[in-house]
Amino acid sequence: MRANARWAWAEVDYDAVRHNIALLREVVAPSAVWAVVKSDGYGHGAVGVARAAIDAGAEGLCVAIVAEAIELRHAGIDAPILLLSEQPPETAAHIVRHRLTPTVYTREALDALVREQPAGLPVHMMVDTGMQRVGVHRHAAGALAASIAERAPALRLAGVYTHLAVADEPEHEYTTTQLERFDDVLSHLPPVPLVHTANSAAALSRPDSRRSMVRVGIAMYGITPGPGVAHLCDGLRPALELRARVSFVKQVQTGSRVSYGLKHKFARDTTVATVPIGYADGVPRRLWNTGGEVLIGGRRCPIVGVVTMDQLMVDCGDADVRVGDDVVLIGQQDGPDGPQRIRAEDWAERLGTIGYEIVCGISERVPRVPRRSIDG
Repeated sequence: MRANARWAWAEVDYDAVRHNIALLREVVAPSAVWAVVKSDGYGHGAVGVARAAIDAGAEGLCVAIVAEAIELRHAGIDAPILLLSEQPPETAAHIVRHRLTPTVYTREALDALVREQPAGLPVHMMVDTGMQRVGVHRHAAGALAASIAERAPALRLAGVYTHLAVADEPEHEYTTTQLERFDDVLSHLPPVPLVHTANSAAALSRPDSRRSMVRVGIAMYGITPGPGVAHLCDGLRPALELRARVSFVKQVQTGSRVSYGLKHKFARDTTVATVPIGYADGVPRRLWNTGGEVLIGGRRCPIVGVVTMDQLMVDCGDADVRVGDDVVLIGQQDGPDGPQRIRAEDWAERLGTIGYEIVCGISERVPRVPRRSIDG
């Protein structure tokens, strides 16, 4: 018996990741694909996702912070790993030791790296073409590239890139503006091995953004980057299901109320099932009040009452529900009317957010379990 066993888990389909990478490689060819596995692989488990992506032909990986990259190195992953922003100066030794590819946009970052005496460390220069989050200003990019060249042979400029602010709105003219600004920067720089601008949305919808490589994040997990590109995602397969089991069943009477604040009042006698997963696990507390549902026996059952830290309740009507029954919060389940599916995007739409936030919000205390193939 395992002390950490629980009746709530996330099931990760690494075959779906492989399928999605293969599909995206076909779409963006001849551009290379680098897989973004930050935030623990968008909540899917970074190591497993990274291995699946590389198996399917991804040529490199991208993460947000040094600790994420070190986890991959300790797991034996030897692929190139790009850090997607400048890191604190005190991490420079780890960047050099673990053969990471840092993003740079200030001379201070260059100096911190050089102090660690690297030999030909590849760096990527991030150019701000209008998102105004991070990056060297486009008018200062040439001077920074010259500063990198002055620090040879310790450093070498291996890539130049930017990030697009509205790529999930394919008709938005600002993406064209950013790409034009970026091309103007490139025209004043010496050739570099890797040039990249496209995230998932742009990789799918803007062929002019693909360049020598693309950074594929959310699409690799089978989640649409946004409504504007949803029509381009039909071949992608969701790689995560959030599942649980019924932990308690009770009959409630008309007029009674449930959960903190007694905010939900039952309009009829009904069966209520408790599911041992809550907002500490990544189910938003207010999902009950925005149309949140789960699948039990292939039927849609509404969440009733405020989602609590560790548990939530669902109205099962007159269905025969028992302790131990399977519950699907995100994913698919067969039912009397055929397969039913709840997507991360469905949660996002109800909550006024994006699918990224939903899967990244599934907490560490939810075990990630690889989905078994039909062959076992």
